Amino acid sequence: MAPIDATLWLEGNPGASSGDYTVRLRMPDGYRLAPHWHPQRENVTVISGTFKVGMGDRFDENKMGTFPAGSFAYLDPDMHHYAMASGDVVVQVHGTAPLQFNYVNPSDDPSHHK
Repeated sequence: MAPIDATLWLEGNPGASSGDYTVRLRMPDGYRLAPHWHPQRENVTVISGTFKVGMGDRFDENKMGTFPAGSFAYLDPDMHHYAMASGDVVVQVHGTAPLQFNYVNPSDDPSHHK
């Protein structure tokens, strides 16, 4: 599966210790984000495609909500969730740095699979 393309930083630096950031993420059809949570609020706008999101500690495609282009959602700190691209998807994420991913199952962390 092709990796997520997070090369479009519109504002700030999501890896900074503080400050606002805005990034756009491009995901190929079928791309999955394993169950995870963030210590800061995450704000997501679907720019194109259909983004599916579920809540909880276990990925279950049957329990996902569907967000078409133009949708907006926010996830409060520590809310456990997972996501999947249905078709090619572009989402815009903005919030307060640092943007940190905490995977429910640490072996799902893609930074450990290089």
